[in-house]
Amino acid sequence: MKYRTNMQIMAQVLDKMQDAGTQGLIISRLTQKANLSHDRLISLTSNLIGSGLITKIEYDGRNCYVITEKGRLLLEEYRKFSDQAGTFGLEMKNGI
Repeated sequence: MKYRTNMQIMAQVLDKMQDAGTQGLIISRLTQKANLSHDRLISLTSNLIGSGLITKIEYDGRNCYVITEKGRLLLEEYRKFSDQAGTFGLEMKNGI
């Protein structure tokens, strides 16, 4: 079994939110897509909201999570770093 780092998990969650677009994702759908427990994801989304990387909105009577522009920029920089590390022969586990 391969384990993901906290940064990899955060990048994967941001990636799934980016894929969802402006409608965002409800927490149960995000747990499935990111393969995380509900409790772990609640903690992570709280941290991401506090950092300004995602926002919580109400859509169709449900709480949805949407990536912010700051979150998109961080995800883009993470991808660049992962690619750059690969050019030096460093392998990022489970890269996005």
